[in-house]
Order: sequence, then C-alpha cells, then structure tokens
Amino acid sequence: MYDTTNVTTNVAANAATNGKLKVLLTTEGTYPFHQGGVSTWCDILVKGLKNVDYTIYSILMNPFVTQKFTLPDHTTLIKMPLWGTEEPSEHLQGAFSKNYLSKQRTKTKDIEAGFIPLFVELIEEIVTPNKNPQRLAHTMLNLHEYFGEFDYKVSFRSELAWEKYKEIILGHVAASKGEWPRPDIYCLIQSLGWIYRFMNILNTPFPVTDVTHASAAAFCSIPCILAKLKHNTPFLLTEHGIYLREHYLGLGKTQYSSFLNKFLIRLIHSITSLAYTYADQVSPVCRYNTRWETRLDVKPEKIQVIYNGIDHKVFQEAPPPSNRRPTVVTVARIDPLKDMVTLIKSAAVVKAKIPNVRFVVFGSVSVQGYYEECLALRQELELEDTVEFAGHTTNVAAAYTSGDIVALTSISEAFPYSVIEAMMCGRPVISTDVGGITEAVGETGIMVAPRDFDALADGIVKLLSDSELRYTLSQEARERALREFTLDKVLEQHMNSYSRLASGVPFAASEKVVSLAARLAKQRLLAERAYAFTANGMYMDAVRHFKLAMMAAPESLAVSVLVLEAAEAYNQMGMFDKAFLEMEKHKALAQLEHTA
Repeated sequence: MYDTTNVTTNVAANAATNGKLKVLLTTEGTYPFHQGGVSTWCDILVKGLKNVDYTIYSILMNPFVTQKFTLPDHTTLIKMPLWGTEEPSEHLQGAFSKNYLSKQRTKTKDIEAGFIPLFVELIEEIVTPNKNPQRLAHTMLNLHEYFGEFDYKVSFRSELAWEKYKEIILGHVAASKGEWPRPDIYCLIQSLGWIYRFMNILNTPFPVTDVTHASAAAFCSIPCILAKLKHNTPFLLTEHGIYLREHYLGLGKTQYSSFLNKFLIRLIHSITSLAYTYADQVSPVCRYNTRWETRLDVKPEKIQVIYNGIDHKVFQEAPPPSNRRPTVVTVARIDPLKDMVTLIKSAAVVKAKIPNVRFVVFGSVSVQGYYEECLALRQELELEDTVEFAGHTTNVAAAYTSGDIVALTSISEAFPYSVIEAMMCGRPVISTDVGGITEAVGETGIMVAPRDFDALADGIVKLLSDSELRYTLSQEARERALREFTLDKVLEQHMNSYSRLASGVPFAASEKVVSLAARLAKQRLLAERAYAFTANGMYMDAVRHFKLAMMAAPESLAVSVLVLEAAEAYNQMGMFDKAFLEMEKHKALAQLEHTA
C-alpha cells in the first residue's frame, strides 16, 4: 500500500502564488452540462467567488452531451464520461499515445501481480454489508497508481479478472444462505460492467488544489478522496439530497433483477461511506438532511448546514399582478418527482369554487411519458382552459411574479431554489411538506402533505380568496428570504469554509456543541407544547408543534418518536391518510438506521 502519513501540502503558499485559492469542484450528471438546482448552485459558486480558481471535474453519461453553462475564463473543465467511449482513456489529453504505450506495457504477469489482488479487494469491499471505508479508499488509491502505468481496459477485461469476479460473487452468494439471489450470466456481466464504467474515475488524473469540493456523496467524491490520501487535500462535501436514500427510494422503479438491485445498493453504500468518512466538512443544504447523515455515521461535529442562496437583485419584489383570472404558478420540470398529477387534480377542486382560476406550469419536459399522462388527465378532467404547460422559461423571476401565488407539489426535495426564489419575489407559497421546504418557508406560507390534492386545493382557495392574507404572507416571505437566503450569505459561507479548510483551522467545537444543545432544548420545549395540545384535544396544533420539534433538531434520536406522535394525532382527527404517511416516514427512518 502507499504510505500517505507523511504527505503534506502547504496550501497557503500554493494559494499565494496568484492570490487565489484553487478548488477542485466535482459534479455528477449536473454542472455544467445539465440544468437544475445543483447546477444553479455550482454556477453561483464558480461565477460568484472571484478569489477562487475552480477546476470542474464533471462525471457525465457520455461525451456528446451539450454544455449548458458557460464557464469563466479562469475555470478549467475535466470531462469524465461513463459511457459512449470505446477506450476508457479517450477523454484524456494525449489519449492515443497513452493508450498505445500502456497497452504495450500491460502483460499477463503485470495483471496477475499488480491488478488482481487490488481487484479482489475492491469487489469484496463492494459486496460486503459491513463497510470498511479505509480499506476501500487505499485500494482505490493503489488502483489509481496502477492505472498510471498499466492499461485500464486490458486489465479489467482480462480472463483473469472475469474468472476471479465470478469466483468472488458466486462464493459470496453461496455463503449468504439465500440472502443474495443467484445471478445469471447477464447479471454477472451487467454488475461487472457497472464497476468497469464507474471505476474509470480511478483512471482519470486530477490536479493538485488547495481544497476539493464534491457536490454529492456519490461517485464524484472519489477524486476528492484520492486527493486527500495522495496530497492531504482538505475535502468539503455538499449534500443537496441524500444520495443513498434517493437510490433506496428509486429501487422500486428500476427494471433490474433482485441481484442487480442489491449489488447496486451495496456499491452506492460503499461510495457514500467513503465520502462521509473522508470529508473534513459535510454541508447539507438543509437541516432535514442531517437526520439521514447522522444515521449514516457522519460525526455531528463535521456537519455545517449551508442553505442555498439567491441574488435579490435578480429576484426582485413586484407588485401584485393585475390578472383577469386568479393565477397559480408552478416552476418545475415535468417529472414524477414533481407530482404534476396532484397539481392537476387540485386544479379541478379549485375550479369548482373559483371557476375562472388559471394554473400555469413553467418547466421543461423531463419524462415524456409522464407529460403525456398529465395531458390525458387534464383532458379527462376538462381542464384544458385551466391548466397550461408553458414550457421552459429563461426569465424565471417574471414567471413567479406573473402569478398571485406559487405552488410546489413535489414528493421529494432537498432545499429547492424554486421556493426561495418565489419568496424573494414576494409571492406566497403553498407547498408539500417534504425535505427542507418547511425550513425555507417557515410561517410565511402553507404546507400540506404530499399527494393530498384536497388539502392543496383548500390552501389555494384560501390564499386566492383572501388578498390581505396574500399580502401579509408575501411581505413576510420576502423579509425571510432577504434575512436567510441571499447570494452574499451563501458565497461568504463557502469562502469561509474554503479558507478555513485550506489553512487547517478546525471547527470551533464548543460552538457546535452549544448549538446542538440549544436545538435540543428548543426541541424539548416544542414537544412539551405539542403534548399539552394533545392532552386538550387540540390535535392540529399538536401536529404542527410535533413537526416544529422535528425541525428544531432533526439529528436527534427523538425524531422517530415525534413522527409517531404526529401520526397518532392525525389518527385522532380521523385523517387516516396523513397518519399513514407519518407511519411511512417512521418506517423509512427505522430502515435507514438499520441499514446504516
């Protein structure tokens, strides 16, 4: 193994060469090739932090994807395509000569002596449920060094590697005594193909920088981990959503066999464990994410929430629109996660009470089949004159201000820009209560359970029918956004994090302990109020305070109990669908805690 205990890098001196910090920002399926919240966040950092020279290391599906964002002159781009190449090194500078020479050097004896032992360690670490991130990290570092001399494709596609892979997988399946289904030849080829494609990251060089910054606890964190082991480079990890949780939730939508589903989750669990172990700072974009991170063994002292921020000069307050028809605006892509079906169903209920209401959805089509499903439902409910799909807009601020209120119906979110952008524009928000949205909205909007189109419709009618309430909430929303979610604030917090990490200054541990103690105290106070409301039969107030208590300290072990209490309060009111949703949350928490 390569000994990195004595590796040091004087990052302060490195930054002093041109007065700027050098940061490796790694992305996966996002910036600068795709639109979306993560890409918006990346673009804000890259263009807003003038004292940082960024190298963007972008993992993308194939090399033919069109770049959507223009990078500043001082920014370098490294493209790492997973598919669409014949040779794993095609994306590298001087690829032909590198391929030719490394292929000439790579002999069977080199594969047997140098690659196979590391390959065995890699596969064994992926399939085991008990993760050893340190072992996996050093295995990856050694593979990275091996591929610096020998050919990636020749090594991975050797007969030796295939035979050893079959031996490991089939042996593991046999030893599991039925826990793992026996794979057929297709599953073996497919699973090894995933390893071959994703581990090409180990075959890609990366620059020496002052700090590395991964945009997810995903495969894009691998270069950051290698840099930490090889050059002792500090590693910042930002989490917009919880990568492992999202893949658990998506398992039911895949067409993979049981073996491939299990293998994929084990692979992703291995990578997330690596990221959490080696990150010096973990910065989720909302406190909601911390409940998952702490259950996945992230040390609380490493967590520092940095909320998303937006430019108040772009998203300016506008007077109420002079619409002939009351207008509800949604800014979101047409995707099952955004649950446009619920929005359309709610439109039918609202129309029955406000006949001239208008719903306008601004957003591109992400899933064509789902869009067609939405159009069919709109036709079935005779809403062609009520619900309009306006497509992608280049003027998002104008889209928000064209409506009287803004609605979001997602079934899963982290901390969406659409909510704080609407608030900054001075528009009241009604949204589903998922992810960190409640942290954004606070008391300045209306929150409803996901997929509850009746509750959504009731909230929309309430807002559209009460101009005084709309005005009050719009002013409070704007003030909250200016106080908590400005562009200047997010840039300052990231610059401070980069500077602190580069200079080796540790967190003020005592401040974090006090902060946690204060949040726990607030949680206890809110829970006590909730129990008092329950004792007096005021169940809706009880639910609200149970949820506020969860938000106060989402990393607390009491959260799972508070979820159950909220479920019971809903049950007492006869709101059995909402009680069921709370029970599902409790099960998800328990399952993730057990998995971790």
